[in-house]
Parts: sequence; structure tokens; C-alpha cells
Amino acid sequence: MNKLFMKPTLTLEIAKVISSAAEAEADRNGWAVAIAVTDDRGELIHFIRKDNTTNAAIGIAQKKAFHAANYRRNTMFHQKLLSEGNENIAVLSLPNCMPVEGGIQLIYEGNVVGAIGVSGLASYNDGRVAQKGCEAFEKLMSE
Repeated sequence: MNKLFMKPTLTLEIAKVISSAAEAEADRNGWAVAIAVTDDRGELIHFIRKDNTTNAAIGIAQKKAFHAANYRRNTMFHQKLLSEGNENIAVLSLPNCMPVEGGIQLIYEGNVVGAIGVSGLASYNDGRVAQKGCEAFEKLMSE
């Protein structure tokens, strides 16, 4: 009997594919962004900082990925909760919370294996760039 829980793990090679797809979307639009790809604990695997990206975007991108990985929710989920009214204000007290669009879970066979976080733009465009990375991951996993 195997007593250990076995789970899929995001590799550096796959993290680079995710980052590259997100970076390509940013390049198509002339956007300066920071792109963080993390493992399932929110720990950094791969990071890209485009030229002219704001200093603040570095930490925010990492926090968005950390949030998505650890709360097992895309950051947009908590952003929407906050927009629904004061009864959800407790979201802001969650440790290491970044309830702003741009952090997306990477899911494989029902397991969160990592996340991507993007910052540097209006949050809806951060989300758009992150989604391209997520789509590249999903395509790669379906091959």
C-alpha cells in the first residue's frame, strides 16, 4: 500500500511555455508587464519582467499567482466578491490576499499544480495576458 499522496508537479520547462505565451500576448499589444509562474504552493518557478514595467508590478504579479495557487481560486473570484458589497469585506483580511484580476490557477487532472500572475496594466488586461498563459498550459496538457 502506498502511503504517500502522489500529485503532478509543474516543471520549469512547462512554466517557460506558460510565461512565453503570456509574454507573446503582452508583446502583441506593446504592454510592459511582470509575469510570475508558481508551483502549487505559490512559490516562484519562472518570472519575466518586461522592459519599462513598473517596480510595483513585480511583487503584485507574484502575489496574484500566490493567491490563485493557495486559495485555489482565480483572483477575479475574490475581486467579484468585493464588488458585491460590504458583507464581503472580510476578503481583505485573508493573509497574502491579492483580490485583483490577473491571477489564474493552473489545473491538471483536477489538481492545482501552479498559477500565473500578471501585473503592470489595468487588471482586466492583466487577466487577459494571464489567460493566454493558462490557455497555453491547457493546450500542452491536452496533447
